[in-house]
Amino acid sequence: MKKRTQPSIRESRQILALAIPILIAELSQAAMGFVDTLMAARYSAEDLAAVALGSGIWLPVVISLGGLLMAVTPMVANHAGSDQLRRTRLIFHQAVLIALIAGVSAWLILRNMAPVLDLMQVSGSLKEKTLGYLDALSWGVPGMILYQAARSYSEGLGKTQPLMKIGLLALLCNIPLNYLLIYGKLGFPELGGVGCGWATTIVMWIMALSAGCYLHYSRHFRRLKLITLPWPRTKYFFSILKIGVPIGVTLLIEVSMFTMIALLIARLGENVIASHQITLSFTGMVFMVPLSIAMALTIRIGQCIGRRDLVAAQTTAITGYAIVCCCSVIACSLIALLSVQIATLYSNEDEIIQLASSLLLIAAIFQIPDAIQVASAGILRGHKDTGVPLLIVFTSYWLIGLPLGYMLGLTDLLVPALGAKGFWLGMIAGLSVGATLLLLRYQNIKRRCDIPAHS
Repeated sequence: MKKRTQPSIRESRQILALAIPILIAELSQAAMGFVDTLMAARYSAEDLAAVALGSGIWLPVVISLGGLLMAVTPMVANHAGSDQLRRTRLIFHQAVLIALIAGVSAWLILRNMAPVLDLMQVSGSLKEKTLGYLDALSWGVPGMILYQAARSYSEGLGKTQPLMKIGLLALLCNIPLNYLLIYGKLGFPELGGVGCGWATTIVMWIMALSAGCYLHYSRHFRRLKLITLPWPRTKYFFSILKIGVPIGVTLLIEVSMFTMIALLIARLGENVIASHQITLSFTGMVFMVPLSIAMALTIRIGQCIGRRDLVAAQTTAITGYAIVCCCSVIACSLIALLSVQIATLYSNEDEIIQLASSLLLIAAIFQIPDAIQVASAGILRGHKDTGVPLLIVFTSYWLIGLPLGYMLGLTDLLVPALGAKGFWLGMIAGLSVGATLLLLRYQNIKRRCDIPAHS
């Protein structure tokens, strides 16, 4: 008779020990975006618009290309679990080569965005400032993608605290650099929003160099001699791409859906746009909790698979689901109870507060399927299963969530048009389908990996 796998207190501690530093690192990067927005806004409305437009372009590029390197985490975790650390060195070197190629590609893309801005009907000084911001930032993107390679490698070995410290260092550097380059202090040129781009570039290279120094000098990695000239090894190079390309495309699908929603509701007026952005901003911060747990699950399960301990992998998965479900229920309850207070943090206009609080009530329900789907994705990445999850995400977001949101939000086909609420209801439906299908996919993977357990 087979013993049922149960959540484990000991395993929950291991997961949280990995997840909490990842969460702090993610919050640090989010805080950098908040600082950029705040300091650009204080300089001028046009410079804020340039930074916002530029961010809407460069973030999807970097997130999707950086997603390629997320394949490194489960691959390294597998070899670490099987005590084959020397092979992780080969994986890291191929990751660096991929990061260099992706970084140069991103540099070229971001420096040729004028036709995109023309299509968006952005012109005059706003176009000039947006292009200046993107040009400045393009020099830092290769550093950011190299940092992602180092981060994914370190996380694969379960070393998440140093990356947390690098994230905090980046935030501490970002604030004074923005001050100096946006406002032109201490003899530096006054560059406005473009200065924000240069500050971000400097911070990106600080992160990359800090991560490189850590991998080179840390006692954990010194003997591996990671910081050497990487030579191509086609086996590992294409193994990373086989797992990483679906991850990158998945992230692009997720980001592009929210971009599309923002464009579709633009016709509904400034208050609706502001309310939607408030809801998206706050729930995005909350989402970092299950995201960090999912990344920890990838590490733990990858290590379990590497040492062929499939029972431990199942224990990690069920414990991870238990943690994210608890967190999502708490988040759902707090957002529902405090929706008005949350909206008041962002605005003092009654109409915006009312609209935003009504969207937050819907977004509260959104937390539960969102947490389950991101946890499932993290577990499946630990099993190096990324192709089918890509198809599931595409189906749930672009074939269910977005079309249903459009019908509910902007047409009278199903009910009288609900505006932004319709899109959030569509996202709940799409995410619920996605979460269910990813759960079923994990069950299928688990059945294939199942081994007899003693009763």
